[in-house]
Amino acid sequence: MFTRLCAMLTATTFAVAAGAQHSADDTPLPQDPKQLIYGHANVAKAPAMFAPSPGPLLFLDEYYIDASENITREVVKPERNSAIPNPIVTGKDDGCFQPYMTILRDADTKRFRLWYGRHTEAMESNRSRIGYSESSDGIHWDRPMQTLKDPGPIQFGVAVVDAGSAAPSADHRYVYAWHFEGWLSLATSSDGIGWSPHDPSQVIKHSHDINGLHYDPVRNWFVATISVYRPGYDWRNNRRVTMQSHSTDLVKWSVPHYVVLPSSEVDEGETQFYAMDGYLARGRTTIGMVKVLRDDLKADDPPDPPDAYGVGYTALAWSHDGVHWLRDTAHYFDPDPKKGAWDHAHAWIDEQVPVDGDVYLYYGGYARGHKVNRFEERQIGLLKIKRDRYVARVAGEAPGVLRTMGFTSNGGDLSVNVDASNGSLQAQVVDENGNVLKGFSYADCTPITSDDLDAPLTWKGNAAALKGKTIRLEFAMRNARLFALNIGD
Repeated sequence: MFTRLCAMLTATTFAVAAGAQHSADDTPLPQDPKQLIYGHANVAKAPAMFAPSPGPLLFLDEYYIDASENITREVVKPERNSAIPNPIVTGKDDGCFQPYMTILRDADTKRFRLWYGRHTEAMESNRSRIGYSESSDGIHWDRPMQTLKDPGPIQFGVAVVDAGSAAPSADHRYVYAWHFEGWLSLATSSDGIGWSPHDPSQVIKHSHDINGLHYDPVRNWFVATISVYRPGYDWRNNRRVTMQSHSTDLVKWSVPHYVVLPSSEVDEGETQFYAMDGYLARGRTTIGMVKVLRDDLKADDPPDPPDAYGVGYTALAWSHDGVHWLRDTAHYFDPDPKKGAWDHAHAWIDEQVPVDGDVYLYYGGYARGHKVNRFEERQIGLLKIKRDRYVARVAGEAPGVLRTMGFTSNGGDLSVNVDASNGSLQAQVVDENGNVLKGFSYADCTPITSDDLDAPLTWKGNAAALKGKTIRLEFAMRNARLFALNIGD
């Protein structure tokens, strides 16, 4: 079933018409979208005996896992840190008007650059401006923050992409996407400050007023994430759902396809998906952050004010091919349960920024509800997690074993992202038939007993001797948490 759905979506995705302007709302719903929900679908596996590129293989799902025993899966939820002076961008002083932003770190200067949705001078509820600032640490921002000149009328959205070498010219290095009157609109810039409308400026029509843009460096295409508001086959009334479209030149766009949909079997109440953003490519896998909305819930009982409604949290989603997405039903990041907290009602992660061994997660927080005091109570905060630590494969006191899918070794060094500080992890290398390779048994492996993002796997044998061989790794773990296997050059 999953294979059939993948084939159907792939055919739809790449039906590209030159210069066409698509309407996302015209795309019919797939017949069985529940196949795209983790734990309620047959998860695709990596191709048999694939040749991975250097980088991490994350164990988010079973894509890279052949089998395991006495191993559990755990979504690792980020924790708030009182040392960070959240909110770091405010509604009252900085004019923050939306839970959407882009934060990029300049590769040369290492400075952080922030673009965010700022309210207009007239405090209009359906118009916004582009706020801008910079920072040396990603926490404390230069003030007063700037308001950039609009490339055109803006309703909502502040998605900025640094296309770098993929840009058609230096004048078009930066791309800005926003929503206006039912369209995904685009502008370009040489520096991310002065914007000019792109040609064409309006590229995809869609019914809900949220959209975004990112560049996928693995597949070398731009990805537009768009929201539509429509009825479904197993949910009542209109709901917000998420779609994507691809382009290599910002002119020709693929027919939009659905990537996040609700299911009455697994989603409670009136679950809606406001948007998906915060994309980060790790290896060939892209991780996204899903903004889940429950407008049928209230942050407090009784609510303050009496008509306040809406609770929003963040869930994980990921794609191994850039087209098909798996959504996790687990809550990844929830609002602060403390009444009166600035992020008590909503906590929507909107950006992931790698910083050395960490990933900075920037999120939009609401204090009391979805539509309450939008000019002061929609603000931006920061969380930090260790690199690639979204999902752990956990072994307790009883030893566990995890075996990877088979792959062709490039002869590079191998390491693991693991916390074995209270236990141990060892690995052995087996061939296609499950035979342990000489010099690469558990007994030949130096035990790992540390908490390390890149703990080297070392054996009596040299990893260079594995080059060109088809292998699997088997991990023996006790009181340890494994997050990823890292493939060296």
